[in-house]
Amino acid sequence: MSDSHITRIGVATRYSEAAVFNGVVYLAGMVPERGDTDITGQTQDVLEQVHQRLQEAGSDKSRILRTQIFLADIADIGAMNAVWDAWVVPGTAPPRATVQAALADPAWRIEIVVTAAVAGERV
Repeated sequence: MSDSHITRIGVATRYSEAAVFNGVVYLAGMVPERGDTDITGQTQDVLEQVHQRLQEAGSDKSRILRTQIFLADIADIGAMNAVWDAWVVPGTAPPRATVQAALADPAWRIEIVVTAAVAGERV
């Protein structure tokens, strides 16, 4: 399925939820749908969205190539890691960067950006 065609998923005026090109899925930054929970709840929320977007694009969490995690407060890393560690498929933990950043909405504690291979594709 590798070709020069770009497939966009969840297209809005400003951005797409995902784009697929040459067997690679690029997700937009996923943020909590509800900002009124703690870092544990927000991390679970965001990882469920990542799971859904990857499925829509023909991939899954075992095929993640790279993850970038932005935390409003780096002190949340322990609680976020507990959720992350339970979610990641054993033996497939991707390269990952985690940094503290000012997020667009002060209620958000986390934003996650993921790049993954499409299932069945060699990249």
